[in-house]
Amino acid sequence: MKRWPAAQVFHDPQSTAHTAGRLFSPRNGTQDGHESGFHLFVKGTNFQVNVWRALLRVREGSLISYKQLARLTGNPTAVRATASAVGANPVSYLIPCHRILRSSGALGGYHWGIDRKRAMIAWDSAHVECI
Repeated sequence: MKRWPAAQVFHDPQSTAHTAGRLFSPRNGTQDGHESGFHLFVKGTNFQVNVWRALLRVREGSLISYKQLARLTGNPTAVRATASAVGANPVSYLIPCHRILRSSGALGGYHWGIDRKRAMIAWDSAHVECI
């Protein structure tokens, strides 16, 4: 609500069930270069949006470092700025920032908690192995 102070939120599972099913299916259509059919309005700087677009190119089940992500954005020396942009991602499941690790292989921090990051990585891996 902090990012959208004028928004009104209503609990209506019946109206949201279809969209939630599409969002949380194992293969939501963002893989292999296919678009998901979801359109998002995300608010950020040009640099952040560029990083978030690069996150969308990290394949399900893959893990890369912040340094590799910085290279993907065309800014190989902006590793810290890239990490900050990853941390500012407003929709972590749809823009998969959980697939980024420290160069050491450590999970690093995660805005929604390290246990959730670990679970999301496991979810990705399990679904890739099933295919």
